[in-house]
Amino acid sequence: MALRLTVNGETHSLDIEADTPLLWVLRDELGLPGTKFGCGAGLCGACTVHLDGQPVRSCSTPVEAAANREVTTIEGLGNGDRLHALQQAWIDHGVPQCGYCQSGQIMSAAHLLATNPSPGRDEIVAAMTGNLCRCGTYNRIIAAVESVVAGKKAAQKEA
Repeated sequence: MALRLTVNGETHSLDIEADTPLLWVLRDELGLPGTKFGCGAGLCGACTVHLDGQPVRSCSTPVEAAANREVTTIEGLGNGDRLHALQQAWIDHGVPQCGYCQSGQIMSAAHLLATNPSPGRDEIVAAMTGNLCRCGTYNRIIAAVESVVAGKKAAQKEA
């Protein structure tokens, strides 16, 4: 099936089976390895990407569902060579251990901050609940998100 897929602002024309999971199109067809395969059932969150700004599990989303829509992956979250604030916070707080789940974690956190720029700790915890981390870096994940929120609040006070 021929379809158009816009990923990270770039439009691609693909001839691919409509039910192919978006994850495999991103990784194998478009060469974007940041999105990870975890469970294959949409339960762990490692494969989280944004589809028209909403987080989706790319392992269980058929590519057909993303046709003519905007897909954002971890590779498209920053601005060129400039990291997204969450990506920098992940580094600053030493969040990743194995790092496998981290792109999905960051994508979920980015959606949270896009929809609620000033979440409290309970809201952060609730938003991140769908993403599993086998290394157990949950406290550092929460601290990283909180630091981005605090940085935004400080920038607003200065302005």
